[in-house]
Amino acid sequence: MAYDRYVAICHPLHYTAIMTPQLCGLLVLVCWILSVLHALLHSLMVLRLSFCTHLQIPHFFCELNQVVQLACSDTFLNDLVVYFALVLLVTCPLTGILYSYSKIVSSIRAISSAQGKYKAFSTCASHLSMVSLLYSTGLGVYLSSAAAHSSQSTSTASVIYTVVNPMLNPFIFSLRNKDVKRALKSLFGGKI
Repeated sequence: MAYDRYVAICHPLHYTAIMTPQLCGLLVLVCWILSVLHALLHSLMVLRLSFCTHLQIPHFFCELNQVVQLACSDTFLNDLVVYFALVLLVTCPLTGILYSYSKIVSSIRAISSAQGKYKAFSTCASHLSMVSLLYSTGLGVYLSSAAAHSSQSTSTASVIYTVVNPMLNPFIFSLRNKDVKRALKSLFGGKI
């Protein structure tokens, strides 16, 4: 989405030529394949571990960090793969997002009218809010499970990361819809 917003704002006249259905399909396919390979890698890495009997994970789903921490065998290789994948699969997209938004901000600054700046920024606001929410809660999940072994704080962070983000996603992206804005204004008495 960052690349889509970048092309829409920085190269608006070339948007349809650049963002073809084939390119959009390719971007989705690459994301899907990377996600499947990432999950498969960690699943296979966990299979090589041995576990003691009668263990419970205090979560509503088996998060990788929690499963690896419960292993009785050496988890050095698993930890190494987790951190390598974290650097590769978080840092690269975040760098791309930051680069595209730096170009977008420089393009928005060149727009002379306030109306044009508002329209260009509102195009990116929903994506930026979701990216910020996703990265901050994801970071919170992994930092809270690494720093403190409190099951309550880790469970809360996991719920926010896995339930609240996907639940807010359609709502945040629909805020640009005029019908949704009108309904919210009537619901809150025009205070929005």
